Amino acid sequence: MKYFRILLLFILISSCKNETKNDLQDLSETKQVALKYAEGFKIIESNDSKTIEITKPWPKAEKKYTYLLLSKEQAAKITYNKADYDGVIITPISKTVVTSTTHIPALELLGVEETLIGFPGTNYVSSEKTRKLIDIKKIRELGKNEGINTEVLLELNPDVVVGFGVDGINKTFETIKKAGIPVIYNGDWVEVSALAKAEWIKFFGALFNKEKEADSIFNTIEKEYLAAKEIAKQAKSRPTVLSGAMHKDVWYLPNGSSPEAQFLKDANVDYLWQDTTGNGSLALSFEVVLDKAKDADIWLSPSYYSSFEQLEKANTLYTNFDAFKNKTIYSFTNKTGATGGVLYYELGTARPDLALKDIIKIAHPELLKDYQPYFFEILK
Repeated sequence: MKYFRILLLFILISSCKNETKNDLQDLSETKQVALKYAEGFKIIESNDSKTIEITKPWPKAEKKYTYLLLSKEQAAKITYNKADYDGVIITPISKTVVTSTTHIPALELLGVEETLIGFPGTNYVSSEKTRKLIDIKKIRELGKNEGINTEVLLELNPDVVVGFGVDGINKTFETIKKAGIPVIYNGDWVEVSALAKAEWIKFFGALFNKEKEADSIFNTIEKEYLAAKEIAKQAKSRPTVLSGAMHKDVWYLPNGSSPEAQFLKDANVDYLWQDTTGNGSLALSFEVVLDKAKDADIWLSPSYYSSFEQLEKANTLYTNFDAFKNKTIYSFTNKTGATGGVLYYELGTARPDLALKDIIKIAHPELLKDYQPYFFEILK
C-alpha cells in the first residue's frame, strides 16, 4: 500500500511538471513589436521565444516566412515542431554570413560586425572597419551572390545566413538549408520609403538580442531625417531636377512613388517626374527626357558615370542638357572604399538622413552652410 501511494505521488508530480511545461508554451503572452514605417517584417515576442515573420521578402511574394529564435537554454526546455517554421535560429549568434553590402552597416551600428565570417564579393565592401576584418582573413570570400561557394560556406558553418531573393528561387540557399543552416530573408530593398528601409535595423536587433540598441539607433536616424526635411521646407526656391541616364537606347529614372523620388520630395525640389507612379524605374526615350528636362537646374545620379568626360564619351547627346553645360551634375559613384565598392550602395539604405542632407546641400546650399556632403559630389 505504501509503495502504491509513493507511485501515485510520483505520477502526479510528473503530470504537474509536464502540464507546467505545456502551459509555458500554450499560455505565454505574445506581443508584436511596434514598427513605424517598415511593412516587410514583423517581430513577435513571448515569454519564452521570439518569432520573426518576413511578410514581403521580394516583390509579389505569395508566401510569408516564419523564423523561431530561441536561446540555447530555451531550446533545451521548449518543445516545438520544426515543420512550423522556415528556420530555427539559436541565439546568441556568434557566426553569421550576410549577402548584401546593405546588411553590413546594421552589424556595425549594433557592434556585432566581428560575428561576420563570410561574404560574397568582399571587394564591394566599403566600410574601413569591416575591410580590416577582411584584410586579416576573419571574413572569408564566398564568391558571387548568385553563385555562393557553398563548400566554403558549409565549412564555416554559420549560425545563420542573412540572404535576399528576387523571386524565391535560389538553389544555393536550398542547399544551405538542407545542411541545417537557417537562411533568413531580408527584404529591406522592397520597402517603399527610405525610413522604412532604415527601420530594418530592428530586424538585426532581434537576431542579435540588441532590440534596445536598434530602437535607439533608428530613433536617432529618424529624428535627423525629419529635422532635415523641416529645414528643406524653408527653401525660397525649388530647383528642377533630372535623374538617371541611358542604358543602350532607354533612359531609366525613378518613378514618382519610389523611395528615390521621396528623397527629392523631402528635399523640397521639383523632380520633373514626381507625378508618375508604378513599380520599378521609368523607361523613357532620349527624346522624351530631353524635351522635358533640357533646362533642368540639377542632374542627379547619372548612372555609373563619374566624370563629364565619361558622360560625353558615352553619348554626345548628353551635352544638350543645361545641367551638363552648367556643370551641375552630381553623383555618388566617386565615393568608394579601398577596393572600389561604392559607399552609397552600402550605407545609403541604413543612413537616409545623410542622403537627404546631401541633396538639400546641393539644391539649397544656404540651408546647410556647414554640412559636408557624405555621398554626393559634383562630377569630375
